[in-house]
Amino acid sequence: MTDQTARFALPLIDPGQSQKEMTHNEALALMDAALQPSVRAVGMTIPPTTPAAGDQWIVGPSPSGDWVGQGNAIAAWTSGGWRFVAAVEGMLAWSTADALPVRFSHGNWVLGDVAAARVMVAGLPVIGARRAAIVAPSGGSVIDNETRNAIAAILAAMVGHGLIAAS
Repeated sequence: MTDQTARFALPLIDPGQSQKEMTHNEALALMDAALQPSVRAVGMTIPPTTPAAGDQWIVGPSPSGDWVGQGNAIAAWTSGGWRFVAAVEGMLAWSTADALPVRFSHGNWVLGDVAAARVMVAGLPVIGARRAAIVAPSGGSVIDNETRNAIAAILAAMVGHGLIAAS
């Protein structure tokens, strides 16, 4: 068994290979861990002592014990022991401990950040790229403090949410 898939290193069956079911079953176990992963925690470095079949974790960068050499991989406990799926750029998982998505980006797992060009609700864009700052009102012949305070609060909220830059 020398051939593997390019992205997840799933084992391929060699022509004329005996015990093909072992290679096939190993590939299925790894696919089970890699497809739509839902992990119990992110960044663990010590394997849990009593994992249940199907439990998964994202391994921290410098693990110990049975996880040595598997930094940043997804560790999945199976009836046959630990299986590891190496992280690839853009890989997504769900962290049940944090109730947040986690994405592998530039060699690290990033928890909770969602990268998007815009956010759509019911087919309508509700948040897009950040726009330029809006200058706060000043001067004028009639001063309306309530209106100015309301506009200032709206601008502060938009800056606070990152929708516009601070002026």
